[in-house]
Amino acid sequence: MALQARLTISGRVQGVGYRDWTIATARRLGLAGWVRNRADGSVEALIVGEDEAVGTMIDACRRGPAMARVDAVDVEPVDLDVLPLGFAQLPTA
Repeated sequence: MALQARLTISGRVQGVGYRDWTIATARRLGLAGWVRNRADGSVEALIVGEDEAVGTMIDACRRGPAMARVDAVDVEPVDLDVLPLGFAQLPTA
């Protein structure tokens, strides 16, 4: 069973390559899901995968890429019926 989590990352996380970094990191860890900017200036991500990889991704998101300043990462468990394939960037919500 895959672990599923929705992350909301706040701080200086838009305009600093956070989404591209998230995609590269998630793919390297073998995770599925998506990432998108939010109109409120945060970044939202859905991550799905093995427990250890999801935990590693959450820890990585707390640091972010070099130009980012992460103030908080809110993690919410989710239970999707249909799991995403691959890791994609979605339009801003």
